[in-house]
Amino acid sequence: MSTKKAEKVKLSKDGSSIDFVQSDSLPTSTKKFRQSPEIEGFYRFIFENDLRAEGAEILDKIIQRRKDERDEATRNARKAKKQ
Repeated sequence: MSTKKAEKVKLSKDGSSIDFVQSDSLPTSTKKFRQSPEIEGFYRFIFENDLRAEGAEILDKIIQRRKDERDEATRNARKAKKQ
């Protein structure tokens, strides 16, 4: 692990909390996003605290909510186009 990554993610000594220092810019590609220090630290926190099932459940809920919002926006756009 490089020194730069260690500065971005800080875990408490007992492992009960995680502190992120956000980077200045958002990654432009999926690969870069997955390798960003914030996401890497999040994955490490999930793994080290055996929260994989809970993490998957949360991500499933987020994905479903975004899909529902996208579907609603599509329906609204179709309604507006008909009028």
